[in-house]
Amino acid sequence: MTASPAVQTTPAGRVRWTMIWLAFGSITINYLDRANLGVALPYMTEDLDLSNTATGLLLGAFFWTYAAFMPGAGWLVDRFGPRRMMAFALAAWSIATMLVGAATGFVVLLLIRLLLGAVESPAYPSSSHVVARWFPTRERGLAASIFDSGGRAGTAFALPITTAIVALLGWRGSFVAAGAVGLIYCAIWLKFYRDPDEHAKLTPSERAYIRDGGGKEAGESVPPMPWARLFRYRTVWGMVLGFFCLSFVLYFFITWFPSYLVDARGFNLLTLGFFGMIPALLAMPAQWFGGWVQARLIGQGRSVTYARKFPLIIGLVLSSVIVFAGLVEDAWLALALLALSQSALCFAASSLWALPVDVAPTTANVGSLAGIQGFASNVAGFVSPLVVGILLDSFGGSYIVPLAVAGGVSLLGALVYGVVIRRIVPLGSDTVTTT
Repeated sequence: MTASPAVQTTPAGRVRWTMIWLAFGSITINYLDRANLGVALPYMTEDLDLSNTATGLLLGAFFWTYAAFMPGAGWLVDRFGPRRMMAFALAAWSIATMLVGAATGFVVLLLIRLLLGAVESPAYPSSSHVVARWFPTRERGLAASIFDSGGRAGTAFALPITTAIVALLGWRGSFVAAGAVGLIYCAIWLKFYRDPDEHAKLTPSERAYIRDGGGKEAGESVPPMPWARLFRYRTVWGMVLGFFCLSFVLYFFITWFPSYLVDARGFNLLTLGFFGMIPALLAMPAQWFGGWVQARLIGQGRSVTYARKFPLIIGLVLSSVIVFAGLVEDAWLALALLALSQSALCFAASSLWALPVDVAPTTANVGSLAGIQGFASNVAGFVSPLVVGILLDSFGGSYIVPLAVAGGVSLLGALVYGVVIRRIVPLGSDTVTTT
């Protein structure tokens, strides 16, 4: 197995960590805005007369355009860089979120959700580029786990913040407030984020630590690998299929989870806001722990392949306990099982956004690979809430079957990462392809 590149053990400077926490903030806002609908839905359905199937369509519609635009967004990030593309996305999705507060019915909501999905698509490819440009191989897993854990932060904060605003101003006010926060953060991003070659406070020592450890240069002269060739590699297909499975389960927590607590477990507005944030809050340190484990394994001489696959497989197997959440009688035990499931998913997810950097043959392919992987994730984002909605209507509102399906998909994802992906090395250096 291939060991990781050698790196300095004591770098001078920590600017790179400031950059990744800026990306964390962007993803937190991203998920706060997209999760807002899921939190507000129990209080919107009466006003807008929405069925479970219509609700599933609205929750999933965001992902139609998010998935469709993700590969192109990745290409744009490769071309224009993370600073400009993240700023565009922040401003555009914040305005779209505000428009939800003016929705008058199902059709208008559907159109706004489609717009929101399109303009949010550059966020993750931009964050992957931050990892590629600012971090050596050893620290990529931890850096990726930090920015991706913003998704859990946004989901968790959406519960108490949105429920409080709904109680004070109604569900429409919650969307206006969330959009305003995004516009403010856009200004923060533009003021503080720079690439390494433009950052005045980056020391020569920290720059050397990043580059000598495998950090990607922003302006490499090596041309990108054509997209048609990327899809010849089984590694890419493993990334696509595995991320679909993980996201299928994860998006239950982003979309239907608040409604599950209200409808199946009898939570009211107060208990939803307090207890509903527990799984996401526990999932954040679980994801950071997964990134730390990867850095530790690579530091001990383990291959990048072993370090990345370890949390993916272990986490997805453990997350299948979501099956039992629909079977236990006590609400507290169901919540504990769901917290364990989401934490295990996020332990697994600590590897996901390091993979495009690890396997990219050149920096000019990082955003594209992140977009391709993200496309699969967000196809699951559309399929998962729709399937749950259909199953709920088919089984009288019971969550037992939807949770059982989620557990099975989680185990399938572990199998994909274990078998389909063999070695995590730059494409082109591994001779194994799908053809």
